[in-house]
Amino acid sequence: MDRRRLLGTAVAAAGAALIPGRAMAAGDGLAARVRPYLDRALATGAPSAVFGVIRGGRRYVAGAGQDGPAPDGGTVFQLGSIGKTLTATALARAVGAGTVRLDTPLSLPSGFTVPRGETRRITLRDLATHSSGLPSLPANLLAGADPYNPYAHYTLEDLATGLPQTPLDNEPGSTYAYSNLGFGLLGQALAFDRVDAMLRRRVTAPLGLPDTTTTLRPDMASRRAVGHMAGEAVPDWRDRVLSGAGTSIYSTADDMLRYLDAQLHPERSPLRDAIELTQRHHFTDPATGLRLGLGWHFGTLSDGRTMRWHNGGTYGFSTCAAFDRESGTAVVMTVNTYSDTTRPFDMLVFALLDELGS
Repeated sequence: MDRRRLLGTAVAAAGAALIPGRAMAAGDGLAARVRPYLDRALATGAPSAVFGVIRGGRRYVAGAGQDGPAPDGGTVFQLGSIGKTLTATALARAVGAGTVRLDTPLSLPSGFTVPRGETRRITLRDLATHSSGLPSLPANLLAGADPYNPYAHYTLEDLATGLPQTPLDNEPGSTYAYSNLGFGLLGQALAFDRVDAMLRRRVTAPLGLPDTTTTLRPDMASRRAVGHMAGEAVPDWRDRVLSGAGTSIYSTADDMLRYLDAQLHPERSPLRDAIELTQRHHFTDPATGLRLGLGWHFGTLSDGRTMRWHNGGTYGFSTCAAFDRESGTAVVMTVNTYSDTTRPFDMLVFALLDELGS
């Protein structure tokens, strides 16, 4: 693959936003309804795919592959920018604890120059709703980057150097512009240089998500799917600086169904108040009408129901999760390939959620 073209996709790969356990007993014909979507994912070019579904209080996971054993609910993949919703949940927990407010200005330690607008400073709400005005990446991130692993070389010292070189594209709070940098800075603002431990302590451990982590344990490595791009096996992404954007986090369909069940039923979750806060409407883009919670994007299904969703991607994986609280339905999908041109796999998730919830 061409190095320049590959690096150019890094802006989108961690989850370009669109404007729009093991397999359990299926019941309600779920196996027959999910299978065509698995087949369509494989036909689109995925080496393997996993779908997880919640419907009528039941969970169902199914996987399929072109060759070899089919993946299942325990297969480990890179999650990509769905991880931004974890960072947003950590923010909501901090708000609930009274340590920050959504309108708290972004603050980093001495030596890190925070860009600011002409009329006001960037707030934590701006970061969590992609309305900070920040570009997708810091100006110096791709300089000298490994084209297959573009975040791995980046250090906090690089971030300190890059921030003064990174002007805002828009005034804070004015316009939606998807920003991996913004969510990376949100993670650093919540737990400077301890983002991964913070997400584990505040979000994944309380929700019982043992495989949702940036640390690939030996037992997870034995269950890991190999990522692909343009038919080639590619390495997993590594990132310690902007990991609040979800750039290096792993998960499984089983974990994601537990996470989505908490989204559908916050009242049963230890993080009830934080989850409810992330799902409330916090920003509307004036140009497109796109509505956002904290991390979550809002969309409308064919019968008018509201879904909340986020996609994700690294160079080896594409993911998408969406849920509809009105019908109690959720869908998550992962495939071990990445497309830098369209997001066909997201459309499969939205269509399946629409079908199952109607």
